[in-house]
Amino acid sequence: MLIGPQNLPENLQRVRGRIAAAASQAGRDVSSITLLGASKAQPIAALRAAAALGVRDFGENYLQEALEKIQSLREVGPVWHFIGQVQANKTRVLAEQFDWLHGVDRLRIAERLSAQRPSHLPPLNVCIQVNIGGEASKAGAAPAEVPALAASMAKLPNLALRGLMCLPPAESALDRQRHWFALMRELFAKLNGDGLALDTLSMGMSDDLEAAILEGSTIVRVGTALFGARR
Repeated sequence: MLIGPQNLPENLQRVRGRIAAAASQAGRDVSSITLLGASKAQPIAALRAAAALGVRDFGENYLQEALEKIQSLREVGPVWHFIGQVQANKTRVLAEQFDWLHGVDRLRIAERLSAQRPSHLPPLNVCIQVNIGGEASKAGAAPAEVPALAASMAKLPNLALRGLMCLPPAESALDRQRHWFALMRELFAKLNGDGLALDTLSMGMSDDLEAAILEGSTIVRVGTALFGARR
């Protein structure tokens, strides 16, 4: 079957069914899992159609593209997540325009975001990106660095440290997918055991959302299975 924006209602129903089935298998309430529409390179019309079908959260990777969408969809009122790597020269705009950032991996970046978050807005929700597989090609803090980074970030006044995010090594077997997500779950539990109050594991995409949900994901970032291949 062709998957694309023209099939959005069917795609969304299928994705929600996958999320519900995985939640049931894990003994979890499906309401504890947020579907984040990873909408990079998708047209504004596709986001508007998804919002009309009940998708509330959208994730963007490219700042200029995202800003156009934010402006165009203000009357819809989505929750905007930046899921790309956060660069120092873009922190002010990100702090001003987004509700969530998923790619924070350095204290210097977090400090800039806190200082630049407008006072009339609530604290900026952030997740620490973890390079759980130690891959040189990917951004993220090393797992061993995360406890100290999280402890420092939790003290910043205009940030709300919500949890962790990862882009694990690509795996096709369910048990291997679960392996990386289980390491994230264990790190998440350690941080909460150290006194933090984290509630978010942003992990799982179109090809591995079941494994992520089985290991405790609370946000799955779904692009291709929802919107179709990027143009």
